[in-house]
Amino acid sequence: MKHLIPLFIALTLIFTACGDDQTDYKIGGKGEDTGVSTDPRQQNGPEIAKYSLEFPALKGGNSVVIVHSGKLNDKFNKSGVNYSVEWDTQKHAQRWSCYKLYADNYKNGNQVSRYTANNDGSLSATCQYPNDPDLATTYQFTKDPYKGSGYDHGHICPSADRQRANEANYQTFFITNMQPQNNKFNAGIWANMESQVRTWAGKFDTLFVCKGGTIDKSEWIIKYLGSGDNKIPVPKYFFMAVLGKKGSKFQATGLWIAQDNYSSTALKSYACNIQTLEKYTGLDFFCNLPDDIENEVETIPFSKMETEWTWFN
Repeated sequence: MKHLIPLFIALTLIFTACGDDQTDYKIGGKGEDTGVSTDPRQQNGPEIAKYSLEFPALKGGNSVVIVHSGKLNDKFNKSGVNYSVEWDTQKHAQRWSCYKLYADNYKNGNQVSRYTANNDGSLSATCQYPNDPDLATTYQFTKDPYKGSGYDHGHICPSADRQRANEANYQTFFITNMQPQNNKFNAGIWANMESQVRTWAGKFDTLFVCKGGTIDKSEWIIKYLGSGDNKIPVPKYFFMAVLGKKGSKFQATGLWIAQDNYSSTALKSYACNIQTLEKYTGLDFFCNLPDDIENEVETIPFSKMETEWTWFN
């Protein structure tokens, strides 16, 4: 149920869909209390990039897209797409993880424990941070570049967003879902931002989320960990692009923050509209929206965006 999408296929899928008025798709919505989409096309990995709103346009180059599917809710025996990753095989790094989030993805009981195992750096299937089994062996790490580096394995699709099923939670620990993060950043303001997104999930039928760190410009990289095929960049900046759907209405917001920022100041001070976030990151978010809706939600003035979204502080 897991699929690796080669670049030439993924580019065709995504760039064909971006900008099209695909109004016939019903994505998310009320009544999906298990957090699982009822759209049967979600079970077909290579098709997901055509219509799923959390997907940005691919950066291209040496990238592959990995779509992780599996059990999302153990109590109700529900399965579906967990999250997706764009992995740059040359940079040995992920560009983003994207996923859907519903309130029942992480609360209202039936929680499973956070996956835990021996953090021995072996990358085995039973260690704390395994190699991604759906990444071609050619591109997998031979040793964990994080181990002993002083940087955390920073989840991009958070473990706390996937605690209704053991399989879904385990998949969030794949090393392809990680970016190097200073512990003060990872356990501090980044964790606060993740908690804020989970709070928003309770206010919408569906959240479409795309998150990652900057790996595409030298000035966006702090340093490198490891060496050779185990060499990975440490992003200087991190971002979150969030699209909320309630009924037939959409609204969007972005977050952009430097990794060396460990403060707990108001989260909205890092907020920006999606058009601005696209300029910062070079990515094209929410391109599967109809053009008129995409333009409306991405260019909203900051003052209006501030009133549409509630913030912790």
